[in-house]
Amino acid sequence: MKMTNRLMMGAVAALGFSFAAPVLAQTTITVSTWGGPNHGINTIVWPTWKAWIEEATEGRVTVEVVHDMGPPAAQMEIVADGIADASWIFHGHMSGRFELTQLPEFPTFGAFSSEAASAAYWRTYQEYLAAADEHNGVDVMAMGVHGPGQIFTRDQVDSLDQLSGMRMRVGGGVMSNLASAMNVSGVAMPPTSVYEGASQGVIQGAMLTLEGLRSFRVAEVLPHTLTVDGGFYRGSFAIVMNPMFWDQVSAEDREAIEAVSGEGLSRLFGYMMDAMDERGVAFAKEQGNTFTEASEEDIEHLREVTDELIAEWNTAVEGRGIDTEAALAHFREQLALAAEDEGIADRVVQP
Repeated sequence: MKMTNRLMMGAVAALGFSFAAPVLAQTTITVSTWGGPNHGINTIVWPTWKAWIEEATEGRVTVEVVHDMGPPAAQMEIVADGIADASWIFHGHMSGRFELTQLPEFPTFGAFSSEAASAAYWRTYQEYLAAADEHNGVDVMAMGVHGPGQIFTRDQVDSLDQLSGMRMRVGGGVMSNLASAMNVSGVAMPPTSVYEGASQGVIQGAMLTLEGLRSFRVAEVLPHTLTVDGGFYRGSFAIVMNPMFWDQVSAEDREAIEAVSGEGLSRLFGYMMDAMDERGVAFAKEQGNTFTEASEEDIEHLREVTDELIAEWNTAVEGRGIDTEAALAHFREQLALAAEDEGIADRVVQP
C-alpha cells in the first residue's frame, strides 16, 4: 500500500512538473489592413514579413492580419492608439499632416520600378526626412511608393487639353495639385469607390495606379488609359508600428524584427506594387482597354508644371528644417543606385 502511494505520488509529481515546465510564449504583431483580401499587401507583403519575422526571432514573434479595423485615413490613429500594433498608411489621406512625404510623388519622366523607388525612398527618409518627425506617435518600419499613377477615362483621351473640366478622382498629395494645374475638377474618393463613382457618372475619369485596373475593377468602367513614363505621379506610403509594442519583446527580438524591416520591407512593398501593376495591365488588355502615351508636347508642359509644383512644395515645407533640394537630389541619386542592387524576388513568399 505504501509502495502504491509512493508510486502515485511520484506520478502526480511528474505530471505536475510537466505542466509547470516553461512553455515558449509567442508574441503576436496585430496588423490592421484596409486593402481587399486579394490586394498584394495581403497576399504578398504581410505573409512575407510574417515569415521573415518568424525566422528572425526563431518563432518567438509572429504576425496576425486583421481586416476592416477602420477606414484608410484612420490607420495612423489606429496604430498610435494601440488598437492595432501595425498597419500601412497612405500619406495623402492625411492632408496637412504629411508634407515632406510628397518628395517621391513628383513625376520623373523616366521608367523605374516601384521596388527601386521604395528602397531609394527609405534611404532618403533615413538620411533627411525622419528628422522632421512627421510620423510622431508611431515607429516607421518601411517607406514605399506605388507604381506609376496614370489617368483612366470613360472616353478616349489623346491630349491633356481634353482633360480640362473633367470630373476626375484624386486621392490627395501631388496628384491633387497636378489635377488642379491641369484644370481638372478633382473629386476626392478612395480607390475602392472608383468603380461605383464611374458607374454612376459621378466621375468621368480617375488618377490611379495600373494595379487598380484589376484590383478595383477600373478597367470595366474607365477603359482608356493615358500614360507617361514613370507616371503622372507616385503615391507615398509607410508601414508603421506602435512604439509600445516593443515592451512585449526582448531587445534581441526587436533588433531581429527591425533587421527584416527597413529597406528590405520597403523593397518588398515596391515589389508587390510592381507585381500588381503587371496584373492590372494584363487584365485591362484582356478587356480590350486602350493605352495612349502622352505626346512630347504634353510631357514638356508637364515638366513645367512639375517644376512649379516642386517650387511650391519647397516653400510650403521650408519651416520643417529639411534641405528639400538636397533630399530630392539624394532620392534621385539613390533611385539609380537602388536599381542596380540585388532585388527582393528570391525572398518573397509567393501567393
